[in-house]
Amino acid sequence: MLVAGFPAGSFAANCYVVAAAPGEQCVIIDPGQDAQPGIEEILAEHRLQPAAVLLTHGHLDHVWSVGPVCGAAGIPAYIHPSDRAMLSNPGQGLSLGMGQELFGGLEFTEPDDVKELSDGMTLSLVGLEIVVSLARGHTRGSVTFRLPLDYAEPEAPITSQGQSTAGGLSDPGGVLFSGDLLFAGSIGRSDLPGGDYPTILRSLASVCLTLPDETIVLSGHGPQTTIGDERRSNPFLAGLTPPSGPTRGL
Repeated sequence: MLVAGFPAGSFAANCYVVAAAPGEQCVIIDPGQDAQPGIEEILAEHRLQPAAVLLTHGHLDHVWSVGPVCGAAGIPAYIHPSDRAMLSNPGQGLSLGMGQELFGGLEFTEPDDVKELSDGMTLSLVGLEIVVSLARGHTRGSVTFRLPLDYAEPEAPITSQGQSTAGGLSDPGGVLFSGDLLFAGSIGRSDLPGGDYPTILRSLASVCLTLPDETIVLSGHGPQTTIGDERRSNPFLAGLTPPSGPTRGL
């Protein structure tokens, strides 16, 4: 598997490009502000053809470029229905003052083709099986994307400046694209509209702490980490335990 990523724009939100191998189709995860040049560079270097955009949630720093990216390639965007309205009205996910400061005269519209995600679904795209988990608490429609096959740790931090790739697929933990649910040493904020702190803790317990320690976590901001490292040292996970029963319907 190939994974390449870079921090996009002034928000430094990580944008990822994922494919089964060079020369294949790929998915693009969270194309944020000014993400197009970085995406185009990765596509050209690895001879990739985009097939879909996957969005972990609707905040502007993760969806800023979704319209241009989807429009240029004629591809769909996938998002949870609870966050879909933010594609055309990103101010819904921000405080009033913050939205006024960021947007000015900018206008945002949905891509022509939007497909809705649901908790527990598996997307069969570009030769990959991508498991979707609803992970509310940062926004009402936050999700994670997990590639549960035997993928290996990337050769270099995915979120280093520029791009880096993953290869040598052997790690049994797989890869979790956590969006703004879990970061290295921290978790997503819950003080914006649609956020809720007890809910994000439940999502962390049910979505993250049920995974093997070896699982590589590629977050929405900052460097990569693993579930094991966060289980041992992340202060926000202290005292949380995975649920013993069903975990759907957070």
